[in-house]
Amino acid sequence: MSFIRQRLIIVFVVGWLSYATTYFLRKPLGVIKSDMESELGFTKSQLGVFDTALLLPYALVQMFLGPLGDHFGARKTFGFCLIAAGISMFTFGNWSNFGVLAFLLFLNGSFQSLGWPSSNKGLGAWVSDSQRNTVFGYFGTCPFVGGILGTAFAVHLQQTYGWRYVHYIPSLICILAGCLVLALFKQPKELGVEVPGKESNHAINKETKTLTMKELWKIPMVAEVAITVFCLKVVRYCMYMWLPMYLLQQLNYSKQNAGMFSTMFEIGGIFGSASIGYVLKRFFHDKSLLGSTVQTFLSALGLILFLMTANMGLMINSIVMIIIGFLNCGPDIILCGSFPTELGEMDGRNAASAVIGFVNGFGSIGTFIEGPVIGWISDVYGWSGMFYSMIILSFLGAVTCYRAHRIYEIKKKHLTIGNIVVNSSA
Repeated sequence: MSFIRQRLIIVFVVGWLSYATTYFLRKPLGVIKSDMESELGFTKSQLGVFDTALLLPYALVQMFLGPLGDHFGARKTFGFCLIAAGISMFTFGNWSNFGVLAFLLFLNGSFQSLGWPSSNKGLGAWVSDSQRNTVFGYFGTCPFVGGILGTAFAVHLQQTYGWRYVHYIPSLICILAGCLVLALFKQPKELGVEVPGKESNHAINKETKTLTMKELWKIPMVAEVAITVFCLKVVRYCMYMWLPMYLLQQLNYSKQNAGMFSTMFEIGGIFGSASIGYVLKRFFHDKSLLGSTVQTFLSALGLILFLMTANMGLMINSIVMIIIGFLNCGPDIILCGSFPTELGEMDGRNAASAVIGFVNGFGSIGTFIEGPVIGWISDVYGWSGMFYSMIILSFLGAVTCYRAHRIYEIKKKHLTIGNIVVNSSA
C-alpha cells in the first residue's frame, strides 16, 4: 500500500470518527428538554431559545470565520475546535441558570461550526479529483451515524445517571477526538508530499488571501449552491424537529412508533450519502451538480408521494421516508463538501475551507429559522402546509442547482477551448 493511500485512510478514519463525536454534544439537548422543563421550570419558549443558542452561532461563525481553516490549517482548526467544544459543555449539567446554559450552548455551537469546513478541507487535500465524490460521499455518512448514536448514547446516560450527567462523557470523548486530530490529521504540505491526480496541485496560489463575504458570494456558482443547500437543510431539519409530532397528532401513531419512525429519514440519509459517489459516476458521468439536481427534484416528488400514502400504515410510510432521506441527504453531502472544495481550489484559490464554511453556514441558517416559520405555517395552514412548504423548497433547490450546473458546464467548455488554443499555438 502506497504512503499516500495510507495517509488517506488515516485521515479519513480520524476525520470521520472525530466529526461524528460532535453529534454526541448536539443531540443530548433534544433528549433532556423534558427533564429541564420539569426540574428547572423552563417554558417551551425558553427551551426553543436553547436551540437558537446552539444553531445560530453554528451557522454564522462558519460564514464569517470559515477562512480560519485556510489560514491556520485544517488540522489545527479542527483539533482545537473539538477540544474547545468539549470543554465548553463539560460542566453543562452543573448549572441551573438559564443564561449560563444558553451561553454554554452558544460556545458549543461556535466551536463546532468550523469542524465541518476544516475536516472537509483536510480530507480533500488527500483525495484525487477522480475520487472526490466517492470519498466525500462515504465521509458524509458520519453526521447521520453520529446523530443516531449520539441520541442513543444520550438516552442511555439519561436513564442510567440522570440528565445532568448526559454531557460529561461526550465532552471527554470530543476532547480526546481533538487530541487525535492534532496528532494524526496531517496534511500533504506538512509531510512534504504531493497527491497525484489533483489539478489544484499546479493551480493553487502560494499566497493565502482571506476572502471577504462579498468576494465569496461573487465566486461563480457559490450563491446557487448555497441557496440549494439552504433548501435541503430546511427540509432535513423539518423532518428532525416536526415529523414525530406530525405522526402523533395527524396519523395517531403511538409514541414508540413515532420515535422509531423518526429515524427512517436518517437511515435513508446514511444510504444516500454512502452511495452518492457511485450514483454520480454510474448515471451522471461524475457531473455532481446535474446528479444533485435530479435527486433534489425527485425528493420533492417523494414528499408528494408521502402525502398521498400517509394513511397506508407504518411500513409504507417507512419505505417512502427512507427514499426521501436517500434523495435529500446525498446531494446535501456533495454540495456541502465535495463541490465547495472544488470551488475553493478552482482558478488558483486557496479557499476551500472558506467556501465550504460559507455554503454550509448559509444553508445552516435554515436550521434555526425553520422552527418558528414552519410552526407558524402549521398553525395557519395545518400539517399539509408544512409538507407543501418542503415540496416548494425542494423544487426551488433543484432549480438553483441546475443553474449552477449550467454555469459549471459553460465554464468548463471555455477552459477546454482555451487549452486547445494554447496547445495549438505552442
